[in-house]
Amino acid sequence: MGDDLMWRSAVEQAALVRDRRVSALELVDAAIARIEATRALNAVVHDDFEAARDRARTARLGDGPLAGVPFLLKDLGEPQAGKPERMGSRALHGHVATETAWSVQRYEDAGMIVVGRTATPEFGNHCATDGTANPWAADRSPGGSSGGSAACVAAGVVAAASGGDGTGSIRVPAACCGLVGLKPRRGRSSFAPGAGQALDGLVNKHALTRTVLDTAALLDVVAGAAPGDPYGVGGPPSSFVSEVGADPGTLVVMNAPGPPFPGTVDPRVQAVADAAARALEALGHTLVTDVPHIDAEAVVRAISVVHAVDNARSYAFVAEHLGRAPRADELDPVTWDMVREGVTVSGIEHADAVDTLHAQTRMAAAAFTTADVLLAPTLNVLPPRPGDLSASRGTVDAFFEVETAATGWTALANVTGWAAISLPLGHVDGLPVGVQLMAPGEEVLLRVATQLEDALPWSERRPPA
Repeated sequence: MGDDLMWRSAVEQAALVRDRRVSALELVDAAIARIEATRALNAVVHDDFEAARDRARTARLGDGPLAGVPFLLKDLGEPQAGKPERMGSRALHGHVATETAWSVQRYEDAGMIVVGRTATPEFGNHCATDGTANPWAADRSPGGSSGGSAACVAAGVVAAASGGDGTGSIRVPAACCGLVGLKPRRGRSSFAPGAGQALDGLVNKHALTRTVLDTAALLDVVAGAAPGDPYGVGGPPSSFVSEVGADPGTLVVMNAPGPPFPGTVDPRVQAVADAAARALEALGHTLVTDVPHIDAEAVVRAISVVHAVDNARSYAFVAEHLGRAPRADELDPVTWDMVREGVTVSGIEHADAVDTLHAQTRMAAAAFTTADVLLAPTLNVLPPRPGDLSASRGTVDAFFEVETAATGWTALANVTGWAAISLPLGHVDGLPVGVQLMAPGEEVLLRVATQLEDALPWSERRPPA
C-alpha cells in the first residue's frame, strides 16, 4: 500500500493491523518515510524512530482500539519521561522530561506508537507556528500553537497528532490546514501527573485529525479523570464513537452575525460559514441570528493577565533549568512582554481576572437556554502569514487585541469551558477555511459534525504535492 497508508484514517489503520493485513512495523516505517519526505515543513522537532520501531516489533500492543497506529505528540503539555521537551523554547534546548503525561500513557495504552514530537511556538503563546510551513501554501502559517501537529496530519505524515488549546490552539491550526480540530469541554481529560489545570482552566488537550470518527475515537482514549484531579466531567452513555452518525434531532443553531471582539470577518470566509448554515438548515435544523453576550474588553484583559502570570512561572522554570536567568536572545519577544508584565501582576489582579472569566461564562451561558449550537467562522481571516499573529505589540493587551480580532469566537470556548470543533468546510484561493461549532458538550457537536462531513465532504482534499 506504500505511501497511501498514512492517508488512511487512524481507525482504518488500526483495522488493518487487527486484520493482519498490515503490521504495526509497516505503519511505523510508512510514517517515518513521510516524516523524512516532508522535512521541508519543519514540523517534527524530535524523532523517536528506533524506539517506535522497537515498540512496533516487540511490544505487546494488546487489543487497544488504536493498536499499531503511529502518532505524533505536540512538544508542549505532553511530556515523556527521558525524552526531550523543549516547549518551543531555545532556552530549553537541553531539557529532558522527568515524567510521562497521563494522556500520553492513555495513548500508549490504546496501542498507539509515538514516532516523534511536533513544533510549537514558545510555551504555546501564539496562534501561529512560525518556522513551520503550511502544507497548503508555504508562505502561510499552519496556525498555532499546535501548528506542527496540524502540518503533519495535513501532509499525510500521520493520521492524527496531539494538540492543546488555550485560546484556539487546536481549532486555529485545524482551520489553517484543512483538518478536524475538537477542543473538548473543560475537565474532559486530565493534566496529571504534573498539574490539575493549565492557564487557570483555559487549556484543554486533544488532537488534530482528518475525520470526525478519528476525533471521537481519540476522545474515547483520553476521556476521564485521573485520581486526585480537581474536577472532571462524566462521559456520554456509551462512547464518543457511538455519537458519530447518531441522529442529533432538530437543533436550534445560533448563526453568529459577527465576531465577539472588535474586528471584521473576511467576506470570503463568511461565505463559507454561510454555506454551512444553509447546509444545516437543509438538514432540518432551525437557524436563529443570536450570540452569547460578553464584555469583550473585560475578557481580553483577563486573558492577558492569565497568560502573563503563566509566562512569569515559565520564566522561573527556565531559570531553574538553566541555573541562571535566561539571556535576552533565549526567549521570544512576546514571551518577554508577558514575563515583564507577569512579574508585576498582583495576587488581587490575578484573582480578579479568574473571577472575570467565570462571570463572563455565566453571562454567555444564557444564550444556550434557547439554542443548542453556535455556528461561526473559526478564523475571521484566511490562514495568516508568518508574523501576523506572533509579533510583539509592546503590551500583552495589545497582543491579544490583535489575536482575538483574527481568531474571533475561538477564545470564548476556552473562557466558558464549552466544547468546540472546527471543520474544514471550504477553500478560498486554494487555502482551507474552517467553520466552528460550539456547544456545552461534545456529543451534539460530533453528531452535527458527522452530518456536515456527509453533506460537505472533505476527505478527498489534499494539499499540493
